[in-house]
Amino acid sequence: MKRIVSVSLGSSARNHSVVIRIGDEDYSIERIGTDGSYEKAVDLIRKLDGKVDAFGMGGISLYLYGRNNRRYILHSAVPILKEAQKTPMADGSGLKNTLERNVVQFLKEDLKIPLEEKTILLVCGMERLGMAEAFAQMGCKTLFGDLIFALGIPIVIKSLKGLHRAAAILMPLIQRLPLKMLYPSGQSQDVNTPKYNKIYEQADIIAGDFLYIKKYLPLSITGKIIVTNTVTLQDVEMLRQRGAKLLVTSTPELGGRSFGTNVMEALASVLLGKRPEEITPEEYQKLLNQGIFRHRVVYF
Repeated sequence: MKRIVSVSLGSSARNHSVVIRIGDEDYSIERIGTDGSYEKAVDLIRKLDGKVDAFGMGGISLYLYGRNNRRYILHSAVPILKEAQKTPMADGSGLKNTLERNVVQFLKEDLKIPLEEKTILLVCGMERLGMAEAFAQMGCKTLFGDLIFALGIPIVIKSLKGLHRAAAILMPLIQRLPLKMLYPSGQSQDVNTPKYNKIYEQADIIAGDFLYIKKYLPLSITGKIIVTNTVTLQDVEMLRQRGAKLLVTSTPELGGRSFGTNVMEALASVLLGKRPEEITPEEYQKLLNQGIFRHRVVYF
């Protein structure tokens, strides 16, 4: 049996494990949260290094992307990456660029959603540049919440060009900030403080990282379409209770949970027999075409 472990800086309350079968092989997939503790994450990686087939880096990304695919390294992720000396580690950024362009096409072609008529709130476009560009190509009106959700600055970016400009200015600073200033980690992942209701109300589709979506999610989101991943059973129930119309996750449901792209990228690494940094977009697309990473669709 192959074993994939996502070591996450996120809440241990969101832990999950499942065994799936692909072809003739069983794959054990597990997410282990360390409640924001770098020390616990490092200890766990040291303990499992060389004993599992692939690691996922959860709760943090190693890379963010800017215009023309310029890559920025988040310095706070580097110490975690360095601890994996033998086992490949995936942060999900490589697969994400292919997978999340694909899910936008899926919304249009398979679910027949007229995207050109919709307003999108993408909570962090710098983290999901492929999705941001795909929505723009579909003719959507897209609002980018990067300054709000990542930095707490109540300003909406209203165009892809504006997002590119903001990335060029801010990325050299952002890549040096500690994770806790940028992204919910540890127990803060379980906190919802309804806020910025008017921004959510403008959108027909709320898209992006679920923990950013959840951070300020209003008590009523009647009729909204949510496009995300990394949702638990409790997250799905919260969306149902608040009136969401439809949930689409870029990653498949495995045992009641949609894992993060870091987990799926680690699985792809094992399936292809390559380190994540060696996998091409074409190879990711081939896996998608084979139906291994089916998008999850939930109508409420």
